[in-house]
Amino acid sequence: MATTTAAQRREQAKRDYDAFLAACPTRELLSTLTDKWAALVIPALADGPQRHSELARRIAGVSQKMLTQTLRKLERDGLLTRTVTASVPTRVDYELTPLGQDLFPVMVAIKTWAEANMDRVFEARAQFDARS
Repeated sequence: MATTTAAQRREQAKRDYDAFLAACPTRELLSTLTDKWAALVIPALADGPQRHSELARRIAGVSQKMLTQTLRKLERDGLLTRTVTASVPTRVDYELTPLGQDLFPVMVAIKTWAEANMDRVFEARAQFDARS
């Protein structure tokens, strides 16, 4: 087994991902994933490919601009694909990639947890606000 120098270990540490470090690129990804629209788009694509308009109907309150921006970020990060089909009008479908499918259970778990615990969160907020 080869030994490494202190300089080599420092260089390796720079390449390892640690979100607690300010310069770690995982922070940008975490920012994308914790966006409320991304947290809803990923579970919404569970049933297979969907068009922009289908996603907009499914995710109440999202503007066309925010949905488009969210879809572009997720596509750039390799979590979904955008498929354009030449027709009149042009058809564009969005679908989870294998990477997005790996993430799907985590996002659904967070969504499910939020839905199941919202009453407890409201109670905690009320108690906190009463102390202030």
